[in-house]
Amino acid sequence: MADSHITPEQITGCVLAGGRGARMGGVDKGLQRFQGLPLALHALQRLAPQVGPLLINANRNAAAYAELGQSLAAEVCADSLPDYPGPLAGFMAGLAHCRTPWLLCVPCDTPLLPLDLAAQMLASRGDADIVIAHGWDTEHSKPGQSPQLRAQPVFCLLRAGLASSLERFITSGGRKIDAWTGQHRSAQALFDRPGDEQAFSNANTLAQLLDLEQIAPERQS
Repeated sequence: MADSHITPEQITGCVLAGGRGARMGGVDKGLQRFQGLPLALHALQRLAPQVGPLLINANRNAAAYAELGQSLAAEVCADSLPDYPGPLAGFMAGLAHCRTPWLLCVPCDTPLLPLDLAAQMLASRGDADIVIAHGWDTEHSKPGQSPQLRAQPVFCLLRAGLASSLERFITSGGRKIDAWTGQHRSAQALFDRPGDEQAFSNANTLAQLLDLEQIAPERQS
């Protein structure tokens, strides 16, 4: 294929921070502090060396996100649909502003995301148009039990040409990521190596954010 060798410059990175934050009491999750910095900034800083242009999908506090992303030249883009329809709306906003052949989406609430996320997803792609990360499910593992690998569908590498397909799916009422990705050639990227145990640990609640602070390695200045 013509794009069998994809460089970082051919990938736009998009941090999804456009949700309601309902499980955090309605606060803007991406602006909550983790190790002294906003969650969304952690995601941006980890993603930036892996991709070319950067986007932040945000539906509130646009000025705060613009300031947050200024040093990394990250552009802020909002959902085109009202009422916080979910991650797929963030995908669609990212694709609408994507000027590269590929878009890599990540959530704002996973500040320990892999530093080789893009490379591992590309290595797993084959001829797929979509690559979905699979990592350890620490949130739902029970005490004394080892976590299981599960899909992390918001960590998604997308071919930019899928924009029209996604728009049709969403405007017809579709909201589930797997229902849309299942319509296309998809691949899995496994993150099951030593050191990946907390890579997809996220903070849906303020309590989880505090717990994540306890297990995270200290930030290097």
